[in-house]
Amino acid sequence: MSEALQNGSPQTGLDTQENARDRALGSRAPSFIKRSGVLHTSWKIGVFIAGLAVVGAGIVLLPLPGPGWVVIFLGVGIWGTEFVWAQLLLRWVKRKVTDAAQKAWDPAVRRRNLIILTVALVLIAAAVYLSVWEYGFVMLR
Repeated sequence: MSEALQNGSPQTGLDTQENARDRALGSRAPSFIKRSGVLHTSWKIGVFIAGLAVVGAGIVLLPLPGPGWVVIFLGVGIWGTEFVWAQLLLRWVKRKVTDAAQKAWDPAVRRRNLIILTVALVLIAAAVYLSVWEYGFVMLR
């Protein structure tokens, strides 16, 4: 019997994206950990604490030089190995990032972004020129 029929879903030959999403949700703990209730609860607590530590480090890195948002999403990814809410949050973020990337490749948006970049570079060059003209070019020792 096929895996699709064993899981209770009809076999259509094509796996829909929603069915793939449903299968991916839930705990990714090893099966021997899932069999024991106490061990699985301990595992979930450990994953939560590890994710909390990484998210906390990311929050600390936000105002400091460093990859704060990357570290925060790494912590949410750690939570995503065990908690459905984190998996759904990561899917939502991935969908939003993909939509933004697709929108950025739209020719009209690209043209607008290039115009804004050009204007910004001209303004920065003018500010540097006026600063050097007014105060001169001084090397720090």
